[in-house]
Amino acid sequence: MPSGNFLRNHWPAITITVTAVAIAGAALALLRSMPPHVIVMATGPEGGAYDEIGKRYRAALARSNVEVQLMPTAGSVESLAKLRDPHSGVSVALMQGGTIGGGNTLGLESLGTVFYEPMWWFRRREIEAAGVAGLLGRKISIGPEGSGTRALALELFRRAGIEQQVGELKDLAPRQAAEKLAAGEIDVAFIMAASEAPVVQQLLADERVTLVGYPRADALVALYPFLNKVVVPRGTTDLARDQPPGDVALVATKASLVVRDDLHPAIQYLLLNAAREIHSGPSIFRRANEFPAPESIDLPLSSEALRFYKSGPPFLHEYFPFWMAALVGKLIILLIPILGILYPMTRFLPRLYDWMMRSKVLRMYGELRLLEDEMASARGSGRDTREMVAQLDRLEQQANHLKVPVAYASMLYMLRNHIDLVREGSRKHADKAAAE
Repeated sequence: MPSGNFLRNHWPAITITVTAVAIAGAALALLRSMPPHVIVMATGPEGGAYDEIGKRYRAALARSNVEVQLMPTAGSVESLAKLRDPHSGVSVALMQGGTIGGGNTLGLESLGTVFYEPMWWFRRREIEAAGVAGLLGRKISIGPEGSGTRALALELFRRAGIEQQVGELKDLAPRQAAEKLAAGEIDVAFIMAASEAPVVQQLLADERVTLVGYPRADALVALYPFLNKVVVPRGTTDLARDQPPGDVALVATKASLVVRDDLHPAIQYLLLNAAREIHSGPSIFRRANEFPAPESIDLPLSSEALRFYKSGPPFLHEYFPFWMAALVGKLIILLIPILGILYPMTRFLPRLYDWMMRSKVLRMYGELRLLEDEMASARGSGRDTREMVAQLDRLEQQANHLKVPVAYASMLYMLRNHIDLVREGSRKHADKAAAE
């Protein structure tokens, strides 16, 4: 009885304690689904523009104790293959616009575009032929196999109808192409990189090299929706020497930050914050805060990116460190349904317990009522009531051994008293029958 009384009097506290233990167990399970400490980012050729940007992402995420391992690739085509391969370990990459095209996008999402990436067209200054004519019979670097530069260059050659008329095609990385172009070992180099890339700045400053524009840039933009027209204004690279001597129209893609769709949402928010820090500044092709931008060129935006561009980082990330914000966010999601169940439990379970305790006594009251009716019927018909008295004794014995909390003891005492009344009535009737 004392244990039953304790349960009755402390039922809400017991319920809360059990729920708290369940929450703690669930929290331990949630630790397995916490954000990873290490991610792998595909960055293109070593020393290239993507590699340099990847290092900036590595430094930004290191402040939140997330290690970014950089994996060099030949370019966007190979980076795409790494992203699609679940065994490569790559979960994020900078991707040249138009690389994926109408291909299979299953399992990949975009965090938005982050910068313009022009297709720079450099050639030796002594080459006088203009436009496409300057490509015929020349040694041309179009980037290594697996690079987005190579894929776009070959497509533009095909569209111009000169794929069979160009000279020797070289699969050089940007830095190698710049060195060989300056040394006169090749005639033309196509390099796809942001304007801030060191190799681009090096070639723009080299007097042996000239920057060539695309005379039909508007047509190319109309034919390829992923391309944009950008202009290098006159005198931008060297105002004193008036270089370039006129506006130069280039075609450019927009680089996107692409992730696997199973990358943890908290890591995606870290990458988006880093993108805003790294790419929001102005350049000759973009205004301040133009990037990162919620544009889905080849891939749909992830749900986290959509929320980020609409309302900024999650509330918790503004006030807590990265790991704590991720944990608290998961616990809140867990607590809402638990509290929704806990509140009605604290009201319903005591009532259920009360019904269970009362039903033990009321069930015996029902048996007593049946016995009393049977004994009255037997006395009226002159039948023997000894078996019924024996049943009454067994019922009294059950009542004496029944354990209930103190709060329900009065019901049990009343039951015993009523059993005695029924027995006393039976005895009086038996004594009266014997006297007659």
